[in-house]
Amino acid sequence: MRIFHINTNAQGITETDSLPTQLPEQGFIWIACGRREFEVQQAQVQATLQSLCGTQLVDLHLLDLLNNQLPSHYDYTSQYDVLVFRRLASGQTETDLSKPGQPLHQPVKRSGPPVLRRIDTSPVGFAVFDNVLLTVHPADCAVRDAYAAKLLNSTSAESRASGVKLPASPADLMLRIVNHMVDGYLALRRELTRQLDHWQVELLNPSTRFNNWSTLMDARLAMHQLDEICEDQRSAIQDWIDSVETWPDGQTPAQQRERELLKVRSRDVLEHIERVVHHVRRMEQSAETAVQMHFSAQSNRTNDTMRTLTALTAVFLPLNLITGFFGMNFEFMPVIHTATGFWWVFGLMVLLVTVVLVVFWRKRYLSRAGR
Repeated sequence: MRIFHINTNAQGITETDSLPTQLPEQGFIWIACGRREFEVQQAQVQATLQSLCGTQLVDLHLLDLLNNQLPSHYDYTSQYDVLVFRRLASGQTETDLSKPGQPLHQPVKRSGPPVLRRIDTSPVGFAVFDNVLLTVHPADCAVRDAYAAKLLNSTSAESRASGVKLPASPADLMLRIVNHMVDGYLALRRELTRQLDHWQVELLNPSTRFNNWSTLMDARLAMHQLDEICEDQRSAIQDWIDSVETWPDGQTPAQQRERELLKVRSRDVLEHIERVVHHVRRMEQSAETAVQMHFSAQSNRTNDTMRTLTALTAVFLPLNLITGFFGMNFEFMPVIHTATGFWWVFGLMVLLVTVVLVVFWRKRYLSRAGR
C-alpha cells in the first residue's frame, strides 16, 4: 500500500506507509493499494475513510473494487464517485490473502505473436472523494508504480521549470492515471497495425503460401475483445462526464477554472479512447478485407490455371482428332499411301495450331493482360 499527501499549492508530495488519521490543511490524500491488500485491510481503510471523509464505501462498491473480472463502468453516490477502468496487463497476477502483494499465479500463456499476448486486461478501481482518492490495483501494478514515480519526479526543479503541475484534486489525479492507461492502448495499436500489415503482405503475396490461419483468427478474436473493452471504457468515461456536468458551479473563479479544466481533461480522455475504438474497428475491417482479397487472388490464380489448361486442350484437340482419324484400321484411306501424305497432314496440323493460337491471342486468352 502506498499513500501520498499531495499539496498542490506548495508543489510538494509526501509518501507514507501508514494510513492517515486526519486530512491535511492543504491538498488531498491518495491511497493506492493492491486488490488483495484492500481485501485484507478493508476494515482499516473503511475506518480511515470514515475519519477523513465522514462516510464509507457501500457494500456493492466494495464488491466492485474487489472483483477482478468486472468491466469498465461508472457509479456514484451523493458523497463519492466510483470508476472501474480496465488497463492492459500481462496476465492474471492476483495474490493470496495470506500474502498480499506477492503474485500467486504465473501470467497466463496465450497463443499468437507477442503483441496478441498483451491484449489482456485487469480492472483498476477508483473511489473519488472530495479530498481523498482511493485506488485499487492488481498486484504489481505497473501503472500505479509508473505514475507514482512520475508524480514524485514532478516536484523536481527541472519539472517545475518546465511548467509541470500537480493534480489539483482527486478527480484530476484519477483522470491523469486513466489517461496514462489509455496511452498504453494507443501504443499497442501501433504494434497491432505493424503485425496486421505483415499478415496482409503475406496474404496477398502470390509466391508464398499463408499458413498462419489460426494466429490470424486469434488476432481477430483479440481485436473484437479489445473493441468491447474500449466500448465499456468509453461508456464509463461518458457517464463520468455527464455526472461532472451536474456538479454545482464553483464559488470562486479558481474553483470554476478547476471545474472547466476537469471537464477538458475528461473530454481529452474520452477522445483518446474513441481513437483507440476507431483504430481497432479499422484493423478488424482491414483483416477481414485482407482475407477476402486473399481468397479472391486465389480464385483468380485458379482461373488463370484453368484458362491455360483449357487453351492447351483446345490447341491439341484438333491434332488428336487428325491422328485418331489416320490411326483407324482401314485398308484404303486417302493420302495414306502417297509419298507426300505425311507432309500434307503435318502442314494441316501446323495450320490448325497456328489458327487456334491466333484466335486465342486475339481473344486475350493467352496474353498476360487477360490474367
